[in-house]
Amino acid sequence: MAVDRRFFLLGAAGFGLSACSGSFNREAGISLDEGGFGNPSMHNHLVQTGQISLAEIMTRRFHDEVPSMVNFDFGSAALSSEAQGILHVQADWMKRFPELRFTVYGHTDAVGSSASNHRLGLRRAQAVRRFLVGRGVPHRSIIAVVSRGEEQPLIVSEGREPANRRTVTEISGSMRRHPNIINGEYARIIHREYVAAATELP
Repeated sequence: MAVDRRFFLLGAAGFGLSACSGSFNREAGISLDEGGFGNPSMHNHLVQTGQISLAEIMTRRFHDEVPSMVNFDFGSAALSSEAQGILHVQADWMKRFPELRFTVYGHTDAVGSSASNHRLGLRRAQAVRRFLVGRGVPHRSIIAVVSRGEEQPLIVSEGREPANRRTVTEISGSMRRHPNIINGEYARIIHREYVAAATELP
C-alpha cells in the first residue's frame, strides 16, 4: 500500500510540473537570444579576443532591425512623411545604444553635374542628421555626414532613378571611452536590454 501511495504522489508531482510548464510559452529574455542560447557570451568573447568588433555585431543587428535608407524626390533634400517615419525608427534604435557612432551618407541619381549632385547628396545627409538630432539622438552619436553624390548608384542609370536618390545610415564604430563600454561590452549591452525588456505581469 505504501508503494502504491509513493507512486501516486510522484505521479501527482509530475502532473503538477507539466501543468506549470504548459503555462509558460516562452523563456524569459528569449527575444534577446538572437536565435541561440549563449550567443551574447560567444559574441562578447569574440569582441574581447579581437576576432570581431562591437561595431560589426551591432551593424548586423541594425540592418536586421531597422530600415537604414530613406528616399527623396528628384532634386530635393526635403524629407517626405514616409522618410520621416523611417527616421523615427532609426532614432529610437540609435538612442538605445549611446556607445555607438553613426555616419549618414547622401546619394543622388546621375541627372545633373557631378558637383551639383555632390552638394545635393550632402544636403540630404544633413537633413537626415538634423531630423535624427531633433528626435533626441545626441549630436556626438552622428560623427559624420558624407556625400557620395552619383558615385554609388543602386541601379545604374543615366536618367531619373528614384532608388538612387537616398541616404543611408551606417554604424561607424563605438566610443571606446563610453562608460557603457567595459570588459564585457556586448554582454553588458545584452544585459541592459534584458533588464529593459522585463515587464511585470498584470
